Amino acid sequence: MKTVSLRRRVTLTTAAVSGLVLILVAISVHTLFGLVVTRSENTLLTDRVQLAKQLSQDGISPTELVARVDNRSARARLVLADGQSFGSLSRLHAEDNVGKTRSLKLTGPGEIDNARLTLEIDTPLLSRVQKRLGFLLIMATASAIAVIAAGLWFGVPRTLAPLDDMTRLAREITRGRLGRRLNPSSTDTELGRTAAAFDEMLDALEGALRDTTAAEARARASEARIRTFVGDAAHELRTPIAGIRALAEAVVQQPADADPEDRQRMHLLLVREAHRAGRLVDDLLDLARIDAGLELRRRSVDLRELAATQLDRMRMLHSDIDFRLEGLPVTTEVDPERITQILANLLTNACQAVHNDPPALVAHADTAENLYPATELRTAAVAVHIRTTTDSAEIAVTDTGPGVPPEDRERIFDRLVRLDTSRDHRTDGSGLGLPIARGLARAHGGDLTCTDPSDATGARFVLRLPLIIDPVE
Repeated sequence: MKTVSLRRRVTLTTAAVSGLVLILVAISVHTLFGLVVTRSENTLLTDRVQLAKQLSQDGISPTELVARVDNRSARARLVLADGQSFGSLSRLHAEDNVGKTRSLKLTGPGEIDNARLTLEIDTPLLSRVQKRLGFLLIMATASAIAVIAAGLWFGVPRTLAPLDDMTRLAREITRGRLGRRLNPSSTDTELGRTAAAFDEMLDALEGALRDTTAAEARARASEARIRTFVGDAAHELRTPIAGIRALAEAVVQQPADADPEDRQRMHLLLVREAHRAGRLVDDLLDLARIDAGLELRRRSVDLRELAATQLDRMRMLHSDIDFRLEGLPVTTEVDPERITQILANLLTNACQAVHNDPPALVAHADTAENLYPATELRTAAVAVHIRTTTDSAEIAVTDTGPGVPPEDRERIFDRLVRLDTSRDHRTDGSGLGLPIARGLARAHGGDLTCTDPSDATGARFVLRLPLIIDPVE
């Protein structure tokens, strides 16, 4: 794109406009001067005619009349009836009518009677004055244009200094020097508003750059977590798949007369490893659905009823554990299948914890400080307590197992994480149950956390869900 210096453009444009205006003014002055001269000529001739008529009526002599009428501005020629002439105007000039002339016949007593008087303006003198005025106007106009052009040439850079500041700032920002601004002292002028808009643009660009950088960092961190997760998942799947392959090869290689009991045991082991791999795949699919945005099928559900159903199932599976359910019925809108999945995960973990490390008898009184009043729990006990707060419903699952160390209460919700304590000595766990449960809780707009137990023993997991209060009719 062809560009012209703004300094040169402003100077040439302004000088051209100023010159045109000055030329028009000069022409107007010259024209007005001509009109004034013409009017003055007519006025002068009229005055001289009136004076000559008055003098002729007074009977003045021809010589004295010509002396009174003929002067530097107007010349006169007086011709008497007998042909005698007086005045500075020659006969040729009077007949040529080159200048502005006026003739009249005088009447009066004496020699002036029937005399002819011719008056002519001194045109050469007026022409010289008008030419001199035109020359002066041309010189003044040319000088004014030159002065204006010079003033603009040296004054425009100072006027355009804010634009140079913007250019320097833009180049500095291009070189990586972020954070600098123009900070105009006034935003009432065009350049002030432009500078303020320039600063706002830089703020928006830097904000977008920070957001982009943060988003890229989050994307890189997420990608790293995904790579780690995929690697860990592949490692987890390798064990049951290797077991399935080994058992399958052993079954195939068994002789026809092998012991039926050994064959049955190997078949059971093969089914067990297949179930383990299937559970891990199901957990991975659940996590993928949560990450992609889980679709919930909400309906009004009594949380106490859901918890009671799960406790009944656990009682059939773990008859040696004392299960307790406390709290009043709480109704809210959730996906019952997903909440059941969370409760099943928490209760299964609690049962495994108390089986791995059976505690001694635990008993404590219900105090005002306890968020979840604990009842007297005998050996291997799991308690579920339901309560409501101002805007949420809470389900607390407490067990009498070894508990979770404070430094691990958040880490256990990471994917594929197992604790190194006696609480997590399982051989069939994938390390995905708690991350799935927390993901399901957050998909409902709630959360799942591991908190301090009220009696300083065992573990407590608290599920919080948004509370939907029915309007009072």
